[in-house]
Amino acid sequence: MQKIQVPAKYIIGIAIRTTNQNEQSALDIPQLWNDFHTQQIQAKIPAKRSEDIYAIYTDYESDFTAAYTTIIGCEVETLAEIPEGMVGHIIPSGSYTKIDVRGNLLENIVLHAWVKIWNSPNLERTYTSDFEVYGPKAQNPLQAEVALYLATTSC
Repeated sequence: MQKIQVPAKYIIGIAIRTTNQNEQSALDIPQLWNDFHTQQIQAKIPAKRSEDIYAIYTDYESDFTAAYTTIIGCEVETLAEIPEGMVGHIIPSGSYTKIDVRGNLLENIVLHAWVKIWNSPNLERTYTSDFEVYGPKAQNPLQAEVALYLATTSC
């Protein structure tokens, strides 16, 4: 775990409003991932900076116990052209705590990391935009590396 400064990032993707209450997010987020892949959203995103896939958690009603928006998409050069059915989002620049998650994606390693985060009262989260980056090291789901960024108070 390390604190770093992250520049603003422009993201285009698809979104859903969900909550962790009653395990609703456990239904909504996998469905959003399924839609992202089956509808070939990544191929439809214009002006991508890379093929990295971002999962963003933002527009928190209060904290992780209340409603929030999940966006799955890619970083882009500009939000000037947002395809129909997609959303644009700016991940704000600022202080983030970076956590590298390694292991088998099929064993829900990212979810397990989030459970640890939710049970860590020492993290001074700001609940602006938290995000995961699925880059080249996440291509092999059995030995994946995913970078998780939590918006936190200043470094």
